[in-house]
Amino acid sequence: MSDAVIVDAVRTPSGRRNGMLSAIHPVDLLATVLESLVGRSGIEAQMVDDVIAGCVSQTGEQSFNVARKALLAARFPNHVPGTTIDRQCGSSQQAVAFAAQGVLAGAYECVIACGVESMSRVPLLETAQGRSAELVAQRWSLTREELDRYALESHRRAAAASDSGAFVSQILPVDDHARDEGIRADTSLEKLAALKPAFTGDGVITAGNSSQISDGAAALLVCSAEFAQRHGLRARARIVDSIVVGDDPELMLTAPIPATAKILDRAHLTLDDIDLTEINEAFASVVLAWQRETGADLAKTNVNGGAIALGHPLGATGARLMTILLNELEARDGRYGLQVMCEGGGMANATIIERIT
Repeated sequence: MSDAVIVDAVRTPSGRRNGMLSAIHPVDLLATVLESLVGRSGIEAQMVDDVIAGCVSQTGEQSFNVARKALLAARFPNHVPGTTIDRQCGSSQQAVAFAAQGVLAGAYECVIACGVESMSRVPLLETAQGRSAELVAQRWSLTREELDRYALESHRRAAAASDSGAFVSQILPVDDHARDEGIRADTSLEKLAALKPAFTGDGVITAGNSSQISDGAAALLVCSAEFAQRHGLRARARIVDSIVVGDDPELMLTAPIPATAKILDRAHLTLDDIDLTEINEAFASVVLAWQRETGADLAKTNVNGGAIALGHPLGATGARLMTILLNELEARDGRYGLQVMCEGGGMANATIIERIT
């Protein structure tokens, strides 16, 4: 059985709602990363067995299989198929998992896992997750100050990474935009403390300690190790394992806790073996509750900031996190990376990758 390996990964910068990417149709936004990924990796589009795209709001401009429409817009040959999936916020992380599983099963040799969401053009109206974030904060006795301090650190880390050029090789500039638009380097605890609760009048969850509504796309090329070797492609990481679990649908956002335990057990690893973790910052309460239960080291978690600063373009976020994790493992000479994210309905995907040296 062949290993499933990641050959390359690319993402757009994340744009704020009604910001720099809002004029771009989501089909075109995804097409730009698909076209770039093929060009960067050195393969020919005709070699791609399938394109699996994550997208949450599959209506309006994102309806009728955005994956297929985007690959055609990217001038892939007509014989290349595409499918669009919805695992809520983990949709494109699930796309990576399905791609890897297809390779491991022998169904694919070369597949693109990707995701897109234009929340400016196709708004998300559901607010249940905000109420669940409040329940999580209550269950783990998380204070407003703790949540705001975490949010401030997310912006600090993201600004430092952006300023240092850490994102340059992974970001595909779009209309001359090459920087994640949501980073607020000038925010402060005082500014965050001045924000009103977003979901309940006496709550602790605010726009400042929640992920940002965003636009964006990202894509990864997943191949069999043999395909990569045969075509002279550099395999950058091996997908060790991927799982998905369900948890309490009312708390909704706690599934990263059992997902982390399950995938570490399956991989015969511990958190001490993990060099870097990316857990989606849907809300600060999600990350801090997960940290309290797992004992994870926040110094190795979301080291370049997360969705609080970088934005959360729903269907694209899983692929975006994997792109960041892959590049940062290489930058820090790490071996194992863990990615985990909560999802609507009380689910979570978890994936472990191993950098190939």
